[in-house]
Amino acid sequence: MSIFSNILNKIFHHDSAPASASPGAAPAAAPATTTAATPDQPAAAPMQEVDVEAVLTQMQASQGAQLNWRTSIVDLMKLLGLDSSLSARKELASELHYTGNTEDSASMNIWLHKQVMQKLAENGGKVPDDLK
Repeated sequence: MSIFSNILNKIFHHDSAPASASPGAAPAAAPATTTAATPDQPAAAPMQEVDVEAVLTQMQASQGAQLNWRTSIVDLMKLLGLDSSLSARKELASELHYTGNTEDSASMNIWLHKQVMQKLAENGGKVPDDLK
């Protein structure tokens, strides 16, 4: 499973993920296992819109962590319990088709955060404009 797919699953399939769907709506489906996920097409499309900011804020509150997930890809990955090492971020950059210099980790990290937020929005996430 790709790193981006892991990000999607952690946010979209979070046990207590607040959704903007109407009350009584069916919960999000489990990830599909019949097809491989790609950064452009996740394993399973979410059945309801997920408020990404609310999920991440709730995760941070429950962990008591002081992470700057709003601007830092490293802190976002840590919050989600994913490997945030440089090699993992380079792999994520490759998945998302980063064309810049991966040795310039500051520029790559800024690009990664924006891309992840944009891809979350493209896959049914409700992402505030200031996070895109």
